[in-house]
Amino acid sequence: MLLLKYLILGIIQGFTEPLPISSSGHLRIFKSIFNSEVLSDMNFEIIVNFGSLVAILVLYRKEIINIIKDFFCYIKTKEKRYEVNFKYAWLIAIGTIPAALLGLFVKDFIEEYFTTKLVGLMLIITSILLFIIKDIKGKKEKKDMTIKDAIKIGLFQVVALLPGISRSGATVVGGMKSNLTRETALNYSFMLYIPISLASMILGVSDLFSSGNLNELLIPYIVSMIAAGIVTYYAAKLFIDIMKKGKLIYFSIYCLIVGIITFIIF
Repeated sequence: MLLLKYLILGIIQGFTEPLPISSSGHLRIFKSIFNSEVLSDMNFEIIVNFGSLVAILVLYRKEIINIIKDFFCYIKTKEKRYEVNFKYAWLIAIGTIPAALLGLFVKDFIEEYFTTKLVGLMLIITSILLFIIKDIKGKKEKKDMTIKDAIKIGLFQVVALLPGISRSGATVVGGMKSNLTRETALNYSFMLYIPISLASMILGVSDLFSSGNLNELLIPYIVSMIAAGIVTYYAAKLFIDIMKKGKLIYFSIYCLIVGIITFIIF
């Protein structure tokens, strides 16, 4: 039964992580419903987030390799053809800074004081934000992005530290409100996820290895990580497809329904 719980929750994490419906919010809701020891296990979040991170790295591997390669090629040669990705790498770093800095200060506060009822309210806010941008198309592509755009989207990512506010949803909203095309906004959103997720994993890995039950839970951890990784990969591809079709209204309706039910029940 313990293995099954880790498997199911790994699937839930994998499905909700890349979609604009808040994985942290859903895990909070499930924790309140089932009061499961799995959901009280902080190492579980580290493990499944790593699975999701690997999935995004695989999905965007070509883009990531090109950014890294062009970044160093531009430093070495200063050739114009490498300039776009050189600048883009810096924009990813700049967009990451706000959430990285504030995350260190608000994490404990959120863990202690953020109630499930507030998660419901945040899901409703996510629904409203997605509804606002559902018909926006935008014109700016990667080469047109500015430092101002990166900071603006980075600040939207700060808001997503609150469970119930979707990180991918908030950053896509920030991108669309910055007049980015849907594809550019979504790609930048996933690029911002990588350093944030990597930093969270690094900060939590010492707690993982120092926990007394690592040997006992090693198999459930591996199962949940693999489940999260596989489901994240296909959920991200689903999100990319839906974004291309401009059907964010589906996620808006979903967040509104779940948010209202959560707010009323808890």
